[in-house]
Amino acid sequence: MRAKEHWEQVYASRAANAVSWYQAHADRSLGLIRATGVSRNASIIDVGGGASTLAEDLLAEGYTDLTVLDISAAAIATAKARLGERALEVRWIEADITTINLPRHCIDVWHDRAVFHFLTGSEDRMTYICAILHAVRPGGHVIIATFAEDGPKKCSGLPVVRYSPEALHAELGGAFTLLRCEREGHITPAGAVQRFLYCHLRKSAA
Repeated sequence: MRAKEHWEQVYASRAANAVSWYQAHADRSLGLIRATGVSRNASIIDVGGGASTLAEDLLAEGYTDLTVLDISAAAIATAKARLGERALEVRWIEADITTINLPRHCIDVWHDRAVFHFLTGSEDRMTYICAILHAVRPGGHVIIATFAEDGPKKCSGLPVVRYSPEALHAELGGAFTLLRCEREGHITPAGAVQRFLYCHLRKSAA
């Protein structure tokens, strides 16, 4: 099954607040975005953020240039329905991050919670990293959350890659400076604990 078919099936068969990665509010992501110090009109993209509440909370805090990219039309439709008229204030992109060509140097903050760890093939990871290098402005911020070394080995029936801070930084490469890492014990709707690693990196200004 192709990636898009898999995720469309996931969101068609389960409520958005029943999937294991659901958060009522993405508090840790919000805190890390605030900590970047970017202005409220900075360009922020949430990669894989289709049904997430992050865009809703960023709008509530006054951020005005928001993009949500997700492979699943169903996930995006869920978020739009929840936002109502405010959905018009967000740019929505239905696409696979490993195939889309984003505009050059258009992003101030790249946020990804739980996409990168699904990229188990080195070619897909390299394509993803090239997308960051192309789209994020020099000196821009990259916030990536993956399963930690003691996190699950699979999610939604798919294998994942687990990371330490050093391994994630090494994967992204020398164009990025690792500024901060945080761990999170995410409690799923079913009551299980998933260990996440959040890393905030900055792209070289050169």
